[in-house]
Amino acid sequence: MVFIVMLLILGFGVIRFGLSPQTPVLLVIAILILWIKLHGASWDDIHEGIKEGISTALIPIFIFILIGALIGVWIKGGIIPSMMVVGFKLISAKFFLPSVFIVCALVGSSIGSGFTTISTVGIALFGMGITMEINPAIVAGAILSGAIFGDKMSPLSDSTNLSSAVAGSDLFEHIKNLMWTTVPAFLTTLIIFLLIGHSNGHLDENKIQSTIQVLESNFNVSWIAVIPIILMFIFAWLKVPAIPTLFTNILITIALIYIDDSKFSLKELSVLIESGFVSHTHNSAVDALLSRGGIASMMGTVSLIITTLALGGLLMKFDIIQTAMQPIIAKLTKPGNLILSTILAGIGVNVFVGEQYLSVILPGKAFKPAFDRRGLDPLALSRVLEDGGSVINYLVPWGVAGSFAAATLGVPVLHFLPFVFFSLLSPVFSILSGYTGIGLKLKKE
Repeated sequence: MVFIVMLLILGFGVIRFGLSPQTPVLLVIAILILWIKLHGASWDDIHEGIKEGISTALIPIFIFILIGALIGVWIKGGIIPSMMVVGFKLISAKFFLPSVFIVCALVGSSIGSGFTTISTVGIALFGMGITMEINPAIVAGAILSGAIFGDKMSPLSDSTNLSSAVAGSDLFEHIKNLMWTTVPAFLTTLIIFLLIGHSNGHLDENKIQSTIQVLESNFNVSWIAVIPIILMFIFAWLKVPAIPTLFTNILITIALIYIDDSKFSLKELSVLIESGFVSHTHNSAVDALLSRGGIASMMGTVSLIITTLALGGLLMKFDIIQTAMQPIIAKLTKPGNLILSTILAGIGVNVFVGEQYLSVILPGKAFKPAFDRRGLDPLALSRVLEDGGSVINYLVPWGVAGSFAAATLGVPVLHFLPFVFFSLLSPVFSILSGYTGIGLKLKKE
């Protein structure tokens, strides 16, 4: 009953009434605290649950703040405008959507971070798509599909390492086993973007050339812009954590800004980092695209993450999720039903808790004994945790990943949700594998 009430409030608030997720989440927290208090919990336990929930995201929250600063300095330093100019010269409108999908998939696989892919290369590609007059939601869908694929398949990815660790499987065997569901989802997504790419978007050469001229005359568009990008890839391959990578990239980009504009004051730099870049090119389309970034731009996402994880902390502290799962797990006997239930549990945790890592950890811990009893290899569990957990978080308006993507690209989650084909297809192919047995790993005798 608690879950049903929560789902109704969140669903009606965000979908039916179009509210920002923070208000429905706060209402759910208030009702949940009242329910917990009526069942005899102390305020200390309630506060502890909230603190435990929020503490899981302190590092991601700090990373979001750094990404906000990075976006601002990357625009001012000409890195994102340079990527847009190169992209305009290389990518045709006819194959724009599949090109975006593939480029983001390659970048994501190389650096192991969907968030970084979206906030760097993704913004540049998004700007190109808008200039080509392609539906922003579809462009966002292509960017996210590629970034999520890269994040899922990279050995450098936090979520991929987490899924492997929770299930107790070897990391590279896990990535190899992911192919059974990820490759069909990738190819199907690519075909869909090829098909809709023919009916969406057209190349207005005059508009493209005009945009390139505006970018080249207002920003430092040059080969130097490749330095921060290469640096990001080098740090990723050296397995340098996200925080020092972002700090170093911000500092290098600031150095490039001062090389180009020695009169840029310290106060202007502070405003750039705190409030983001404001474009004044006298071209309304370019100004709308490149006026973004800054720490302030991430504060809405940070507030949503804090409230959502406070809710998740309460649900875990008082064993509400675990208690709801146990009766279901006890009745599962067939592999197909077990995998379907694990997928649904991952989706459910994403909806109710909104945290990417918890959507892997909670179902993983709850269903691992059932997978062992059915003779399924840990690789089967680790694959299902990714297919139904981490990739779905981008589709939840109050989810950490979904709210980040919406804030970064400026497209509401419910708008781009139908076009993130890779995330929508991954659990489908995972369920098919469970019922057909194709690619389903069994324990060795």
